[in-house]
Amino acid sequence: MPRKIKIPLIICASILVLSMAFAAGCILPVSSSATPTSGPNTALVKEAWDTLTTKYVVPAKADQATLNAGAVRGMVDSLNDPYSAYFNADEYKLENSSFQGSFGGIGAQVGLNKDNQPVILSPIPGAPAEKAGIQTGDIILAVDGKSTQGLSVTETVMLVRGQPGTTVKLLIQHPGTTAPVEISIVRAQISSPSVTAQMKGSIVYIKITSFTQVTNDELGKAFSTLDLKNATGIIIDLRDNPGGIVTTVVDVASHFIKQGVIITLRDNQGHTTSDSANPNGVFTDLPMVVLVNQFSASGSEVLSGALQDYKRATIAGTVTLGKGSYDSFFQLSDGSAIYLTIGRWITPNGREIEGKGITPDYTLTQTGDDEIQWAIDYLNKPK
Repeated sequence: MPRKIKIPLIICASILVLSMAFAAGCILPVSSSATPTSGPNTALVKEAWDTLTTKYVVPAKADQATLNAGAVRGMVDSLNDPYSAYFNADEYKLENSSFQGSFGGIGAQVGLNKDNQPVILSPIPGAPAEKAGIQTGDIILAVDGKSTQGLSVTETVMLVRGQPGTTVKLLIQHPGTTAPVEISIVRAQISSPSVTAQMKGSIVYIKITSFTQVTNDELGKAFSTLDLKNATGIIIDLRDNPGGIVTTVVDVASHFIKQGVIITLRDNQGHTTSDSANPNGVFTDLPMVVLVNQFSASGSEVLSGALQDYKRATIAGTVTLGKGSYDSFFQLSDGSAIYLTIGRWITPNGREIEGKGITPDYTLTQTGDDEIQWAIDYLNKPK
């Protein structure tokens, strides 16, 4: 399974699709459970187990599967890590589908804000979330009556997602308001490209919303339709991009960086591994501007950080989220899995961005299309 960067928000973030991009650390390949360095207090665990299974007032609720899941979930929750989470077998299958480019849900990217509240990054145009009135910056206070306070991104996402045709009720606080509103949304099957591209005069404009298994292929197809031969510059729009698969990020970066390290990963023992540029398809050395904002996280920070370190692109916008950790799924014997933060990632020049983010070369006060116009004007300025 490819490595993924759920550098969500505070991310991982997700398309709820909501797909997670958690978004939001780097998701590495699925691993088997680690060999423990020391065992749990099994006597205490057995004592609690026996008490629950023999004394609880409703014996049917104290079944083995329920208690096992509760025990594992409780251990993960005790870490108080906004990215780590427990998935039961069905949830784990659903989460894996998020990176295929098609998902079931409401059609919006989600992450955590700096107060650790789940927030909408951007609704997918035409998807149920947008049609229902969901806006960028909306805080999700509750899902079907369950408060999101204290929940990880993953746990919030799992509450929102569900089968197409079913309804989910979100308690939402819109930006700049104090009174929350409840919004009912009918879930749908969402298929949305992660890459859109067009020519803006002589400037190539490419919007990347996340890094899925098909993003690099979509980018390659976009290159084939664009007039790169007569182009004078490229804009890569990573605003509200929560991240995704790390190998995809490396492949995308390799269209603009011919050689050298793209990302270095350091685990909890201090060991490091690096992924270098992997030339594939089109390579271009056209001048570039990369647009970022406070919701650019994880994989989008990896890409913008590498392009900045190699002085390959001008980064413009606002400071990014600062999701500098990476994560991995550890599948358990019953098909469930633990999603666990296991290390930090570093830019090619050795920068750690956890809690700091990528500082743009130019801080912009413009928003929306005005930022795109700024980038066009910058690339068109006489050099």
